Amino acid sequence: MKLTDMFKLNGKVALVTGGGRGLGKFIATGLAEAGADIIIASRKMKNLEATAKSIEKESGVKVLPIACDLAKEEDIDRMLKTASENFPRIDILVNNAGATWGAPTLDFPLDKWDHLFDVNVRGVWILTQKVARTMKAQGGGNIINISSIMGFRGSEEIAHPAIPYNSTKAAINLLTMNLAIKLAPYNIRVNAIAPGFFRTDMMAYLEKPDNKAIYDTLVNSVPLRRVGDIDDIKGVAVFLASDASAYMTGHVIINDGGLLAK
Repeated sequence: MKLTDMFKLNGKVALVTGGGRGLGKFIATGLAEAGADIIIASRKMKNLEATAKSIEKESGVKVLPIACDLAKEEDIDRMLKTASENFPRIDILVNNAGATWGAPTLDFPLDKWDHLFDVNVRGVWILTQKVARTMKAQGGGNIINISSIMGFRGSEEIAHPAIPYNSTKAAINLLTMNLAIKLAPYNIRVNAIAPGFFRTDMMAYLEKPDNKAIYDTLVNSVPLRRVGDIDDIKGVAVFLASDASAYMTGHVIINDGGLLAK
């Protein structure tokens, strides 16, 4: 296979959760540019529809937006039913949808702790199990989990007062490795991307004038002296989704401008 052909996704169908904005939008855009048809899902249909329209216009692929709360199994089942009515298969699953919520560590409420685990871990597991059954029946597939560098480290209270978030992403890292072993007999690869600081809606609060000092400190902590943007993640996602990484499974690729190398 020629090198350029190894990165092509023509004829593939990719499901990207949290695909209406942020990293999910970036990744869906990259997969579409590589030729895949796209299903994007998140809670807010307005964002999904805008993203779908933009991707279809730029890439010419089919994009199906589906509103779905990944914390609710009935929503996941409804989303997959709608997907199956529009596409014959799912070749690529990108588990990107996630939540965070900040409060001082010593006052962090248990219901918010549970909510973050429901979305970031439980929802990922439920969807992955259901899609993996479909992938097994069709002869294989490719799963990409979106983790975070916070799954490898602690974080300062002033910059990231969301104590359960790091633990949810650590869980995703190990889930990735465990699923890679268990699903390999079915020709299903499972890898993850652990992004560092990216310019997304989740990070937008740090770019407000009142938080400039925190933002500057954050950027200066990154060896490349900048936060990531769309081009910094879509290529990594296409690599993992394509035949270019056909012998890779069970890996978490750190994509953070060098921060964890310090």
